[in-house]
Amino acid sequence: MIGAMTAPVLEVVEVRKRYGPTVALDGVSLAIGGGELFGLLGPNGAGKTTLIGILTGLTDADAGTVRLFGEPFDRSRRDLRRLVGIGTQDLSIYPDLTARENVRFFGKLYGMGGTDLSARIEEVLSAVGLADRGDDRAGTFSGGMKRRLNLAVAVVHRPRLVFLDEPTTGVDPQSRNHIYQQVKALNAAGVTVVYTSHYLEEVEHLCRRIAVLDGGKILACDTLPSLLKTLDASLRIAAANAPADFADRLAALDGVKRVEPRPDGYKLVADDLPPVLAKVAALCAAAGATLTAVSTREPTLERVFLHLTGRELRD
Repeated sequence: MIGAMTAPVLEVVEVRKRYGPTVALDGVSLAIGGGELFGLLGPNGAGKTTLIGILTGLTDADAGTVRLFGEPFDRSRRDLRRLVGIGTQDLSIYPDLTARENVRFFGKLYGMGGTDLSARIEEVLSAVGLADRGDDRAGTFSGGMKRRLNLAVAVVHRPRLVFLDEPTTGVDPQSRNHIYQQVKALNAAGVTVVYTSHYLEEVEHLCRRIAVLDGGKILACDTLPSLLKTLDASLRIAAANAPADFADRLAALDGVKRVEPRPDGYKLVADDLPPVLAKVAALCAAAGATLTAVSTREPTLERVFLHLTGRELRD
């Protein structure tokens, strides 16, 4: 569901792709609404790179359909490809060109020229914090500066849909903050962004909806709060002077799904911990018990990812 978002700018229906005996994509379907900042996660070998290649017109699917801005899309649709930008994981910039020359080169690839291109070059260099380094060769830049320039060349042509594949790999905190701010600014200006990263905290911070891809299939696609609800939260407590029926009384509390007695106390499983913790404290006071230890474990995107795929993101 896209909810209050505009109509989908990108629709993928049962897309399949093979490389010889290897199935890269096995019936992938998803829809991304206009104005979304959408997260796409998947371990190495999940099919993510293949999917991005199809969705940016670099390769064609073997089967299934892709619609971009309501129109059928494949690599032959040059008119639609001009509406898409991609910030690749492997840097696209040329080290022997200056920052300004790099941006000009990519602008011309998309048919830009004249005063419009000149003005846009200065605009994007300023946006990524490289206005004062425009005449320096990209090969002299730090890793973070190269990533920021990579973002500039991806958006110079004013795309309506941008794919950012690992845009903060190997960057310093200052450059990461620059990239965050530019991603947010692009999205606030109405650009739809598909964001992939091995840093799950980035996706949690930036993206409202997230898809998890593995084995060529979409395992889950939902809002972050809904994904987190697929796992339980847990509360561990120790209580001195607890009565013999304390575990039963804990289990009877509203919001507690189950209680597991432990040698050092009790583990409570619940959907929402704060109200349960308040009720546990009240029960202890009523039962004459004293809480001596409390620890909580909330669901995280990393835990959900491991639950769905069974492996680390950097597998």
